[in-house]
Parts: sequence; C-alpha cells; structure tokens
Amino acid sequence: MGTHQFFSRFLAIATTTMIALPAQAYEVSAVTGGGSIEGVVVFRGDVPTKKIIPTKDVEVCGMPRDEPLIRVGANQAVESAVVYLVEVTSGKEWPTAGKTPELDNVKCRFEPEVQVIAAGPLDVVNTDPVLHNTHGYYGKRTAFNLALPNKGQRIPVELPREGTVRIDCDAHGWMEGWIYVVDNPYYAVTGTDGKYSITDVPPGDYKLVAVQPFTGSMEVPVSVAGGKATTLDIELTKQ
Repeated sequence: MGTHQFFSRFLAIATTTMIALPAQAYEVSAVTGGGSIEGVVVFRGDVPTKKIIPTKDVEVCGMPRDEPLIRVGANQAVESAVVYLVEVTSGKEWPTAGKTPELDNVKCRFEPEVQVIAAGPLDVVNTDPVLHNTHGYYGKRTAFNLALPNKGQRIPVELPREGTVRIDCDAHGWMEGWIYVVDNPYYAVTGTDGKYSITDVPPGDYKLVAVQPFTGSMEVPVSVAGGKATTLDIELTKQ
C-alpha cells in the first residue's frame, strides 16, 4: 500500500470513528461557589391568534374560540417560555424524581402544554371521555403514536434523546403541545410573570437558549460569576 493510500484509509477510519462517538454525557459533580441566572422573558410585538373550531366532541372540547399563539401578560411578560443552558457537561443534581412526567389530554388540550424533561420515561394520559390519538415527533420522525380511547387510560413511552418533541392529536387537529428533552438540569419554564431562575451554575461562560413555539428560539451568551446572580432579561422576536 502506498503512503497516499495509507493516509486516505487512516483519515476515513478516523473520520468514521469521530462521527460514531456519542456526545459527552452529563455528570453530576459538586458545585462550589455556584452562581445563578435570572430575568424576565418578554414579547413586545402584536399577539396573533388562531381560530379553534371543534367539529366533534364539542361537549368536551368546547365551543369555537380564538386562542393566542403566545401568552403575554402584564408588562409583555411571556408565559411558558423555556430557558436553558446548552453544552453543560457537569454540575448540580437533577431535580428530585417524584412521579414520572406526564402528558395529559384534558378538555381537548395538552396539559402541560409546554414542559421540560430529561431523556427517559413519559406517561401519556387521557382524562377525557373521548378518543384521543396522541402523536409525538422528533422533527418529522415519530417518537410515539398512541390511540387512547378510554377515560383514565395511561400509556408509558420513552423519549430516548435530547431534542424538541412536538405533540399533536390526530383526532383533534388543533391540539398542540411541546416537550423539550434536555441533557442537563440547567433549565426553567416561565410562569405568568415571565420570570425564570437557573441556580447552582458553575462559574464560567455559557450559551443560554430561550424558546417559545411561536417565536422560535434565540441564543444568548452569558457569563456567571461565583456566588453572584447574573440578571439577563430576554426579548423574544418572531424569527
């Protein structure tokens, strides 16, 4: 084998090996002198709405109505925006595990509409006395597709990797929900006041992502100093 052929084969093998390597898993470690990131998420644009016109199961799903595509309260505060740090390889413990995360069908809505979970189990539940077909997607690829014809039905599924999982119902086309599967515990979901707080962050420089289904995501650099709170207010804009 000539030198050129040898190095060509070596490069091909090395490239294949690099591609095959998994991403570094998050490791729990002691956080000394951690800081925090806190702030408010706002949206200052016009709030669009979508028309909901139930054509079946009206006694459960409700009457026609307009619903906002982004929930904005006092002082333009955004509810149910997700804020999280990316590329964090080690740090604080995951939140104490209680029960398995749930996605519930309630009055032809998903509850919660937006949630953040670690990769792993999820229980899909039907509280309604009507058929729901709950369908989750990683991008265009189906993560799960479940028929739930019975009230009180519960089906366990697995979301095996990080990423955004969009949820819809094949029986009620207006239903939509979002699950953000993350690889580290540095995340928050805003309440009605738009506030978020991420605590016990090891000092350093990070990328912070804020996302809401209507606006999409935005990435912001942020520095965290030991024992201090970094204030970072975020204005979402439609991408």
